[in-house]
Amino acid sequence: MKKVIAPVTTPAAPPEVGATLQRLRLERGLTLEDLSRTAGVSKSMLSQIEREKANPTIAVAWRLANALGIGMAELLTSEAPKVDLIRMLEPHETPTLPGEHSGYVLKILGPMELAGRFEWYELILAPGGALVSNPHDPGTSEHLTLIAGSIEVEVDGAKKKLKVGGTARYDADRTHAIRNIGKTEAKALMVVTHR
Repeated sequence: MKKVIAPVTTPAAPPEVGATLQRLRLERGLTLEDLSRTAGVSKSMLSQIEREKANPTIAVAWRLANALGIGMAELLTSEAPKVDLIRMLEPHETPTLPGEHSGYVLKILGPMELAGRFEWYELILAPGGALVSNPHDPGTSEHLTLIAGSIEVEVDGAKKKLKVGGTARYDADRTHAIRNIGKTEAKALMVVTHR
């Protein structure tokens, strides 16, 4: 009787997450600091991952994938992704900036590669909630369209109430605030443009 010996296979090498992360970050025109701020991962950790000196935990990889607007599988593969004619994002893949302590949730709808030039968000304000901002870079403007609820916009002390379907356009390089002055949740779309 002939003995069958199974061939020895070498385990696959782990994906080069660092090279993929760096390629995706640079494709979007992001600095390490930009990605660090958006993903909530330290700049030094990002640098170590990109130089293949550290591997991200699953939680860190998930935060990075969300910040880049991709699925984890794309981050963990070393192959260049094929380009889809229509790229879909599931609701859970939309990066979100929670401000529960101030009564707001800000969903980042625009792609990260446009950050710092042209951005758009969905803003949800709880009753009494507010998004209060210090002045942004010179020349920054915000365009806020109210979808539901009751919102008041304040810029340098001047206040105006926004009607459903109406849009407020204002200089965001001044101190400004968006407040829900109603008794129900308010929802708005916000577009930020940078000069």
